[in-house]
Amino acid sequence: MKKKMRVMTERPLNAETPIEHLRTWITANAVFFKRNQGQFKDLSIDLTDWKLDVAGLVKKKINLPFEEIIRLPKVEVADTLECSGNSRSLLKHKASGNPWTIGGVGNAVWGGIWLKDVLALAGLKDGARHVSFEGLDKPLGKAGIKFIRSIPIDKAMSSTLLAYEMNGEPLPLEHGYPLRALALGWTGANCVKWMHRIEVLDKPYEGFFMDKVYRVFQKGEDPKSGEVVKDIQIKSIIVEPEKDQVLSAGIVPVRGAAYAGEAGIEKVEVSVDRGKTWQAARLVGPEQPYAWRHFEFLWEATTGGDYTIMARATDTNGRPQPETALWNALGYGNNGVREHAVTVRIKD
Repeated sequence: MKKKMRVMTERPLNAETPIEHLRTWITANAVFFKRNQGQFKDLSIDLTDWKLDVAGLVKKKINLPFEEIIRLPKVEVADTLECSGNSRSLLKHKASGNPWTIGGVGNAVWGGIWLKDVLALAGLKDGARHVSFEGLDKPLGKAGIKFIRSIPIDKAMSSTLLAYEMNGEPLPLEHGYPLRALALGWTGANCVKWMHRIEVLDKPYEGFFMDKVYRVFQKGEDPKSGEVVKDIQIKSIIVEPEKDQVLSAGIVPVRGAAYAGEAGIEKVEVSVDRGKTWQAARLVGPEQPYAWRHFEFLWEATTGGDYTIMARATDTNGRPQPETALWNALGYGNNGVREHAVTVRIKD
């Protein structure tokens, strides 16, 4: 029986993908993780009325209806998207936020247009340095704070997609219909959904989610002093076998996924003795920029007992996955090898 998504909160909806659905290169739309700050379930979006507004430091303000957006050159690109707080609950010391295990990540083939093509229609003025995105979702809470994020202009002009398709289907409402931003290789916090407004700015957008939430900082520090959460760090996850499984002796497939945001995966190594020795895993499946690589190691388990399995990845820039993650107040970016170890029992 297939497991249901693990729902952490209903308002806003936050739910993670069951491990079994992370074993395929493409993550199905229905089980792709859901991370939200606002309410979207009651959104009624009529494409005949919807338009994308582009304003700010542009030579010409534009309002693009959907029918004009789909006439621009289409792009199809694979992108592994991860929640900034994915694996937060696996940290040794507790951090604030939703208790994600490893299911706050997924890989999809997205269809849409380059953001740079839209910005070219409007024309950029001198001083354009950042691009902010605003969605149609409704803020929760009395403060009524909108989820607005901005990215640097170089990222906007090089590798940011405006997606209207997901895995060959129209973008589902829960994933941002009719249009969402995708800063390829960056965390989901930079990828605003239900898009309706783009503003070109001379500096980063100033607001609650930019300055107080998606920053890496320690307890007692001013969040704004911390680094902005942007790119996905080098990481590997084991999806087979699962934690605390009891297995028969013989060949035990150790499988998982490795990803590194804007970089590729150079290699993955596996240890079945708590990191004392390491052996090369085989990379399997498609190799695409911004998308994860699956790996496999066939472990010949001959002796009964408890075993701790670990995986570590190295990206194409030579950066290794760290042994333990750098702790921070909101638990962002947990990519530690030890935090992602899996313990199993081999039956005698």
